[in-house]
Amino acid sequence: MPPPEATQEQERVIEENVNPMPSPPPPHPEATQEQEEERVIEEIVNPTPPPPPPPLPPSAPPTYDVSRLPNDPGERQPIASFHANDHDAIRRAYILRGPFQPYAHEFPKRWIGDRERHFNFVWFHNFSWVEYSVKKDAVFFFVCYLFKNKESKGKGTDAFTVKGWKNWNIGENTLLKHARSKAHKAAQEKYFGFLNPDAAIDDKIEKWSDEDRYLYKKRLTYSLRCLKFLLHQGLAFRGHDESAESSNRGNFIELLKFVATHSEEVNKYVLNNAPSNCTLTSPMIQKQIIQCCAIETRKKIIGELGEEPFAILVDECSNISHKEQLALCLRYVDASGRPCEHFLGVVHIDDTTSLSLKDAIEALLVSHGLTLTRIRGQGYDGASNMRGDIKGLKTLIMQESPSAYYIHCFAHQLQLVLVAVAKGNNDCVWFFDQVSLLLNIVGVSCKRHGMLRDARIENLMRALDCGELETGSGLNQEMGLARPGDTRWSSHYKAVYNIIAMYPIIREVLFTLGEDTTVRADWTKIHTMLGAFESFDFVFCLHLMFTILGYTNDLSECLQRREQDILNAITLVKAAKKRMEHLRNHGWDQFLDRVILFCNKHGVQVPAMEGNYVPFGRSVRFVHDQNNDDHFRRAIYIGVIDQISIELASRFDEVNMELLSCMAAFDPSNSFKVRRLAEFYPNDISSTDLLKLDFQLDNFIDVLREDDDFKDLHNLVDLSVKLVEKKDIRCMMLCTCFSNWYCFYRWQQQVLKGHSLH
Repeated sequence: MPPPEATQEQERVIEENVNPMPSPPPPHPEATQEQEEERVIEEIVNPTPPPPPPPLPPSAPPTYDVSRLPNDPGERQPIASFHANDHDAIRRAYILRGPFQPYAHEFPKRWIGDRERHFNFVWFHNFSWVEYSVKKDAVFFFVCYLFKNKESKGKGTDAFTVKGWKNWNIGENTLLKHARSKAHKAAQEKYFGFLNPDAAIDDKIEKWSDEDRYLYKKRLTYSLRCLKFLLHQGLAFRGHDESAESSNRGNFIELLKFVATHSEEVNKYVLNNAPSNCTLTSPMIQKQIIQCCAIETRKKIIGELGEEPFAILVDECSNISHKEQLALCLRYVDASGRPCEHFLGVVHIDDTTSLSLKDAIEALLVSHGLTLTRIRGQGYDGASNMRGDIKGLKTLIMQESPSAYYIHCFAHQLQLVLVAVAKGNNDCVWFFDQVSLLLNIVGVSCKRHGMLRDARIENLMRALDCGELETGSGLNQEMGLARPGDTRWSSHYKAVYNIIAMYPIIREVLFTLGEDTTVRADWTKIHTMLGAFESFDFVFCLHLMFTILGYTNDLSECLQRREQDILNAITLVKAAKKRMEHLRNHGWDQFLDRVILFCNKHGVQVPAMEGNYVPFGRSVRFVHDQNNDDHFRRAIYIGVIDQISIELASRFDEVNMELLSCMAAFDPSNSFKVRRLAEFYPNDISSTDLLKLDFQLDNFIDVLREDDDFKDLHNLVDLSVKLVEKKDIRCMMLCTCFSNWYCFYRWQQQVLKGHSLH
């Protein structure tokens, strides 16, 4: 009974909470439900007592973005420093994550007294609330941080909530003493009270019956199934207008409506047949269910990974709102011996410096109980801030994990990297800008494409009549100007090749467009482009890029093949390096003769090499005072080749080349000489194990040859899986090493082409 001074609105709210609207009687439950689906839904509807902690009752959305809360206890702010309205939301977010306990972290040692000591991970088992800060190398208590009393200020409590405790020599006794203290027991009591929804005031006012829970579970089940389908297909959820009057309310609601239309069983619970305040279709509910799916997926990934090492694949880009983001994938070998690659998450970054990227990667890994010390391979898109030798991300991670070798990501086009490096030269930047402008002019409409095609046909007919070309199958095929793009393999090489092959045709089309009065608005761009197209600067850079990309094209395509032999790739890498060296030292005269011959054939004016250089279409203020020989030979030719050679040497250095050669020893058609490979991973294979390795390898091969189950194995995946299935005691040690090495081997995206083990 509301008090006399309560307003009419208060009486209405209390009446609705005390006497909720009756719900329709439940139908017979369905006989079949997916086990995983049942488990997730059951935890949401009927939370079980801790541990593990159940989902907490919903509350008003916080004003603070809890997704950006740090996981490392050494980086957390005190709960009291946040707004009072955010305290419960922050506690709820941390409880869902659980105590931060990086089991696999290599805890640093320091001298205490006359001995080196470090944190003991056994304390995680003995004291479930203990947390370890990687940043501070200190211990914190989870519940004391969440529910610290204002009155309990002092040295003892601050050490476990603010500053961190690190007296490892008296570790277990001090932790046990704190666990028995009044402050800790009070915080622990508040923790369990916070988790118990039955103790909340709103739960006392609004008591759910078993019937209400059943109906809620049904609605949640069907909403979850629709969301899982959209997630699996990678489709958008929200609609531009999700109101009841909208003709298209978005993929999620429309899919739920479609399922309800074709299933009377579903229609009884969802949309119009659900309470208006519990349809489970609002944008906030959609986001919450998606977040639950993401949490369950990540748990599955981390569970499969276990304590094994892994490799990372990282890329950064900006989203539609112009915010920099970093995406991270994990590659590892699961318990069955199969290689796995899974997307872990996307994080926002303030800038793209190597230190910021490293901090973002570490924070994302740490949030899932992983550390940088477990990384055994890393690959990026080739950006300079990621691969730099001095301050690059590659170096920063290798400082944490020396065995985290950087290998060129074979899924990333090597040609794109070489073009990006070449653009470090100002003249090459100008050249590619002119190529982009040329493609914009010629490829702006179907009419101009037709002009280019007709001009080529006429040119071919004249050449055939004069006997300059021969006819035959596969000869004189139709060509076009495709725009080079970062997502099309070999597109830069093809674009440069087509420009050279169609040079007179393109010039003829540009001249025709420059006299066409119907495109007078584009005359300025066309005339400027025609002048640049006929300049020696353009022709010189065109042939230089054609030469460099031509010599590295075989290597670039080789690295893209999934069934390419590693030894063949190594041979091509060495050939590309040697060819760049030959071009630099002995190829200038031949290259210049070829360029001059092309210019003379097509009427392009060739400047005297002894004369002063005058840039075409650019101010002389931005060019050094030099003659043509210095500019074209030293600044462009030698400068670009040196940059390409440095990039190849950095991307395929001696360590990586030797590592790839050792990886080739896993081919059963070769001998198992993997001792040198084992030396690359001193943290995984001890010096004692190295001494035994030669003998174990001989026994290993004998065991496999005697076992009929290992016949007809043609790839490493089958061999790895079979080793795990057999669980032969004679192979267990090698199997573990094999899996660790294979995780890195799989990083090359190679599939074995050898024969069977016999």
